[in-house]
Amino acid sequence: MAFTDLLDSLGGVGRFQLIYTALLLLPCSLLACHNFLQNFTAAVPHHHCRGPTNHTAAATNTSGAWLRAIVPLDQLGAPEPCQRFTEPQWALLSPNTSAHEPATEGCKDGWVYDRSVFPSTIVMEWDLVCEARPLRDLAQSIYMAGVLVGAAVFGSLADRLGRKGPLVWSYLQLAVSGVATAYFGSFSAYCISRFLMGMTFSGIILNSLSLVVEWMPTQGRTVAGVLLGYSFTLGQLILAGVAYLIRPWRWLQLAVSIPFLIFFLYSWWLPESSRWLLLHGKSQLAVENLRKVAVMNGRAEEGERLTKEVVSSYIQSEIASVRTSNSILDLFRTPAIRKVTFCLMVVWFSNSMAYYGLAMDLQKFGLSVYLVQVLFGVIDIPAMLVATTTMIYVGRRATVASFLILAGLMVIVNMFVPEDMQTLRTAQAALGKGCLASSFICVYLFTGECPLLSVYPPDTQGLMGMGFASVNARFGGLVAPLVTTLGEFSTILPPIGFGATSILAGLAVCFLAETRNAPLVETIEAMERRVKGGLSRKDPEEKREEISLQQLGASPLKETI
Repeated sequence: MAFTDLLDSLGGVGRFQLIYTALLLLPCSLLACHNFLQNFTAAVPHHHCRGPTNHTAAATNTSGAWLRAIVPLDQLGAPEPCQRFTEPQWALLSPNTSAHEPATEGCKDGWVYDRSVFPSTIVMEWDLVCEARPLRDLAQSIYMAGVLVGAAVFGSLADRLGRKGPLVWSYLQLAVSGVATAYFGSFSAYCISRFLMGMTFSGIILNSLSLVVEWMPTQGRTVAGVLLGYSFTLGQLILAGVAYLIRPWRWLQLAVSIPFLIFFLYSWWLPESSRWLLLHGKSQLAVENLRKVAVMNGRAEEGERLTKEVVSSYIQSEIASVRTSNSILDLFRTPAIRKVTFCLMVVWFSNSMAYYGLAMDLQKFGLSVYLVQVLFGVIDIPAMLVATTTMIYVGRRATVASFLILAGLMVIVNMFVPEDMQTLRTAQAALGKGCLASSFICVYLFTGECPLLSVYPPDTQGLMGMGFASVNARFGGLVAPLVTTLGEFSTILPPIGFGATSILAGLAVCFLAETRNAPLVETIEAMERRVKGGLSRKDPEEKREEISLQQLGASPLKETI
């Protein structure tokens, strides 16, 4: 018997599962706010050089005239953001002045910022413009580096200490580091705090999904996985609303960080995964938690009949599989497995790099950044619905490849749209971002069903196999802001980089086997046969594996733990 059979006997998808899932997904939605927070806290307002202090007193003209005399104009007729005249050019105020090229210099006395939309940002506070502009993107890369480190740290802790402990700590760490980010007055301290915040992203996502899946019977896992995807979309919409109402960056940082103190307080009520407790020999605590679940689901009598022996009998087959020894090197052991591993590494890296490359630089579209943020969030809803439908009726491989290639083409084509057609450029970028968000959801499912993860036993395959695959996504998110800085040298480099990698990922998917309606496998030998396409029919070994997995309540979402 499988552990999910025990959950079914205690009420299935009952009151406990509904409340438990809601309490875990709410913090996940606010995580999206922190991922895209720098769209607002690091917004770059219109700016120009401050005039020389020794000439300020001589300014008897209007402010507009004074600006024209000290700052040259760019090709569009707007004040240059990074240059000023070495001496005020009062002659330029006369319409009869002949054309000449006065000497210019950098902004030695600082900048004047337009505060009509953003009263304060980290860019204004620490002058992250002109030569210092790459520091803005570096701050986002440091945050993504924290996400990468957190995936390794909290993934290991979740396997050793359980899901609840690292999750509770992640809530507290995010709340404290988020408040610290708003408090500290130096850019270096800001980056350190953002790194600590990034670490908690992995800790919260990993352990929340683990707890949801491990407490949810089989029939509820698909819905729970879909809700997780939509909670992230909801967070993007929440961010747009909160950022619109709270403009100063420090107050905005506090507004999206303080709720995690509330999550930290109520997370003590959340019970540890009884499945994890059983697998690690803590049967008595597992029984106590299951009895509480039975009471909440109105099955108190069934709960009272539970004993350590009865509960352990539901998970004996998984306990046996945990005793097997596997290594991350199994992913590179044979040529066929290496092909799957490298293809998925490319897909995860490229998908993430293109996704964050599009979603983290909203000001380039020339429209209201709040409107663009809403549009980029809303587009995910129909895109994920389409992706879910095509995965069911067409297949995983065709869906993931199509969305990735379409997104890459959208990004590249956008380079040829004139700058004055901002609405069209924004719509195309939003469609590309929607495709990338949908492919993210698809690739989680596709990777979970691919033979890549089958080398791991049920207790560790999500934390090791999927963890290894998703680490490449964290690298992609880290690289994305750095690719954006290439725009300082040529404006076509970032879109070419994001578009080409997305198309490359789509082509890499074509080398993977279709997994729709295919049984999952657990042994390396069966995986090798699956990859090579050597099984025209299920052999007895694979049939036994499929039956075993069905009894365990295995589903594609299990591998997204």
